[in-house]
Amino acid sequence: MSRDPSLNSMIYFEAVARNGRISRAAEDLSVSPSAVSQQIKLLEEMLGVSLFRRERRQLSLTLEGEHLYTSVASALGMIRNARQSITRRRESHQLIIRAMPSFAVRWLGPRLADYIQQNPEWDLRVDASPDPSNFEREVIDFDIRYGTSSWEGLHCTPFLQDYVFPMCSPEYYEELRSQYESVEEMLSNARLIDSVNTFIQWDSWLARHQLSRSSMNAALRFDRSSMAIQQAVNNIGVILESTTLAARELLDGRLIPLTPEYPAVRFDAYWIVSPSRHQGQKLVKIFRSWMEQQVGVHDKLITNYLSSRTMDIEDGYQAFQSTLIKR
Repeated sequence: MSRDPSLNSMIYFEAVARNGRISRAAEDLSVSPSAVSQQIKLLEEMLGVSLFRRERRQLSLTLEGEHLYTSVASALGMIRNARQSITRRRESHQLIIRAMPSFAVRWLGPRLADYIQQNPEWDLRVDASPDPSNFEREVIDFDIRYGTSSWEGLHCTPFLQDYVFPMCSPEYYEELRSQYESVEEMLSNARLIDSVNTFIQWDSWLARHQLSRSSMNAALRFDRSSMAIQQAVNNIGVILESTTLAARELLDGRLIPLTPEYPAVRFDAYWIVSPSRHQGQKLVKIFRSWMEQQVGVHDKLITNYLSSRTMDIEDGYQAFQSTLIKR
C-alpha cells in the first residue's frame, strides 16, 4: 500500500521551491541544509519523479514539481490562514453569538449600543441566523434560541419570557369595531396575519377559545415576525405576536391589544444555549450579565403595559402544551 507524503516533507518542498536554494529554505525553516536535502530526496523517491532540476547552485522546478508546488502552496496557505485566524481568535477579546433574525434586529440590536459603550475594548460579532450552531465545528460562544429547551447535550438557560396576544393598529381596530358588535365577530372576520415560526399559531389559539376563522379574507403568512408586525402597523390585519418583538410598536401606540377579554399567553421563549464548557468564559459571563440587566428593564415595561390594559396572564405550557411549535 502506497503512503501519502508527510506534511513535513511538503513544507520542506514548498520552502525549496519558493527560495530556489536548499540553503535559503533551511534558513526559513531553521533547520540544517542536510535535513532539507534529506526530505526532498525522500519525497522524490516516494513519488518516483524528480521535482527539481539542479543547475549549478540554483534549483528549478520540473514539470511534475510545478504541478505539485501549485497544490502544496495553496494548501499550506489555507493552513496558515486558518492558524492565524485561530490565534487571533484566541488572543483577542472577541465574543461571537448567534441569534434568531427577528430577535437580533428588533430586540438585541437597539440595545447593543449600551453593551458596546460599557465594553469598548472587546470585539463582538452577532450572526443573525435561524440555524442553530454546530458547536463542534463552528467558533460560536453561544446561541440565543427560541424554543422549548429541547436541545440535547447543551446547556440551556431561559433568560426572557414572552407574552403573545392578538394585536393590531388602532385604525384597524376602529374599522372592525365599526362593523361588528362583539369581539368574537371581530376576530372571526378580521384578516389574520400569521408569523409561521411563532410558538402559537392562529389556528390553535382560535381553537382554544372556540372561535372560527373566516374564509372570506385571504391568508397572510410570513416567515419573519418583523414582516408580520410591519403589516399590522400598516393596517392590514391582526397579528398573534410577541411582546418581545413588538414592544416598540405597543409602547408607542402603533399597535394595541385587540381585546383584554382573552389573556396574554406567557412562556419561556428565549434561551442561552451553549456547551457546558463555554459557561465559565469571561466574555460569556459578562454578556449574560448585561442581558439580564436589559431583560429586567424590558420585563418591567411589558408587565406595566399589560397591567395598564387590565390583561390577564395564562401559562402557555399548560394552555397550549399540545400545540406549541418547537424550532
